[in-house]
Amino acid sequence: MTVAGPPNVELAGLTLVGPVLTAAGCGGTGRELAAYGPLDRLGAFVTRSISLNARPGGALPRIVETPSGLVHATGLPNPGIDQFLATELPWLLQEGARVIVSIVGSSLGEYAELARRLGRAPGVSAIEVNLSSPDAMGSGFFDVREPFHAAGAVSAVQRDLPRGVPVLAKLRPDVLRVVETARTVLDAGAAAVVVGNALPAALPDGRPAGLSGPAVRPLSLRCVTEVRGALPDAQIVGAGGISTTDDARSFLAAGAVAVQIGTALLHDPTSAARIAAELAVDAAHDQERISS
Repeated sequence: MTVAGPPNVELAGLTLVGPVLTAAGCGGTGRELAAYGPLDRLGAFVTRSISLNARPGGALPRIVETPSGLVHATGLPNPGIDQFLATELPWLLQEGARVIVSIVGSSLGEYAELARRLGRAPGVSAIEVNLSSPDAMGSGFFDVREPFHAAGAVSAVQRDLPRGVPVLAKLRPDVLRVVETARTVLDAGAAAVVVGNALPAALPDGRPAGLSGPAVRPLSLRCVTEVRGALPDAQIVGAGGISTTDDARSFLAAGAVAVQIGTALLHDPTSAARIAAELAVDAAHDQERISS
């Protein structure tokens, strides 16, 4: 049997070729990942978090392996919006990628300015507002730990985007407040929530950091389940420690409409393409059963 690809997935008003997306920062600029599979076969490529001005990132070492995951304090290095629009975005579009731009700001004004700049850029399918980076506070970014602050960032972005460019809000896997935060950002105009990212942790030298990878998957899955149960109409993208097709299936079964592959790409750059292909086989088998 030849499988052309998974059925289209509807997310936040977008039609995607499948339910597998990259997670912000884990696919690099896209050039690093393209050698391991065509970017146009993924549902979307989510960029690293882009800020108004270029950022060199945090002090070394930034990433340390730990059992079942990585501890990291990257400081969200990126070239700034000007260089991103001049070099990275055109290359991604040339490769046929569906591009979702992750953004982060130090103020509501910066979020609004990023939205204005990206809203005028051709080829931007959606904006993902990074409300989940565990080391963002120490990096001088706007503090979005409180739900109403997160909603303020979403409102600032949504207000300055043209119609048809949806906003995704990426939330940390905080079981105690994830439903409250999800409800607040959806009320503020987010079209979907991305549930699951790194958990607060520390590097061996004590610097604040995030823990990601398989260690966080059960908690992220719990958060997706909680949000789906409380907000049955919400569109949810599941993320956090997904490294196998079975992992992806569990998030989809819990109520996510799509998943993001992150830390797994750093260990196995083929993982997103492989999971997408295996889910396509699942979909083909399901279609055969329905037709027979």
